[in-house]
Amino acid sequence: MSLPPSEIPSGAMRFNSDSQKLEYWNGSAWFQVHTATPNLASAGDPTPGARGIFAGGAKDPSAGNPTVNTIDYVNISSTGNAQDFGDLTESKNQTAPAASKVRGYFMGGENHPTNNRLNTIEFVTFSSTGNGTDFGDLNTTTADEKSRMGGCNSATRGVSAGGLSGNSNRIFYITMTTSGQGEDFGDLTGQKETPAGCSSPTRGIFFGGNDGGSTVYNSIDFITISTLGNAQDFGDISTTRSSKAAASNSTRGILAGGPISPASTGNIIDFITIATRGNTTDFGDLPVAVDYAGTGCSSPVRMLISGGGTGPNIGINTINYITIATQGDAVDFGDRTNDQKRPSATSNANGGL
Repeated sequence: MSLPPSEIPSGAMRFNSDSQKLEYWNGSAWFQVHTATPNLASAGDPTPGARGIFAGGAKDPSAGNPTVNTIDYVNISSTGNAQDFGDLTESKNQTAPAASKVRGYFMGGENHPTNNRLNTIEFVTFSSTGNGTDFGDLNTTTADEKSRMGGCNSATRGVSAGGLSGNSNRIFYITMTTSGQGEDFGDLTGQKETPAGCSSPTRGIFFGGNDGGSTVYNSIDFITISTLGNAQDFGDISTTRSSKAAASNSTRGILAGGPISPASTGNIIDFITIATRGNTTDFGDLPVAVDYAGTGCSSPVRMLISGGGTGPNIGINTINYITIATQGDAVDFGDRTNDQKRPSATSNANGGL
């Protein structure tokens, strides 16, 4: 006979005979125990561990700043400065990131100073270093060219949502083991530019966003990645926020920084429990308040945060990190190779895997 939840001690373990997985009790719900960490040891990077990559970026386009095509990488389990990985197929910023354990994907984006929005998708292979490779297009039948989307993934699907285009509530997905075009998944609960995405193996989460103008949202949407359909309401962020960094392990989703209004900066870090619905809870603070389009990537243990700015045309190259299972302020990890705003980040050990 099972104990009622109020009598289960926090930290208790059980074997779930339905899922065939080991689980632990966190005080309110059962969560699957994950112990695997990818080993990416190589001649050029002999330290094993989860690898995070930061790709593209641009400072404020209103000042005529061009986008970049650089790709950096770090070992998430250590600390230190990023190293050069290779180059994207073209200069771009604000792509929607996704990943499998083997490949990192970058969907859509924008190219400055021409302001061309893109429908291209490309990928890199985590275990090596090198340039991006063409995968396909977001949707060749409707030619949606989009930037400022949120991205997330399961082990097999990559998902992009929202963005700057005429269809900013649309959700696309790709099957990451194939090459081809993105397919229609459904719609967000509203038109949203710059939502921030993360995921568990089951659910995709999209935090906040804005209407392309002065309205900034505090709503959170969620989808079930293995199905097709429209997003549903998950809850609310503690404050209205846009252009922020998000990442997750398999149980917690984290969002960090981002402006509360289009012209402001923010240092707030919040979290949710992905398997439930509800509002965010305070996690801690970033060392510096940032504005546009910071980005995040994660392992089962850590989230890395970088890529925002402190004012008009002022980017920062600092990478900060938090320990996802605890609460507290972010601390310094190292630096990226450039100080561009609006990069995209993903990893081979994110919460969707």
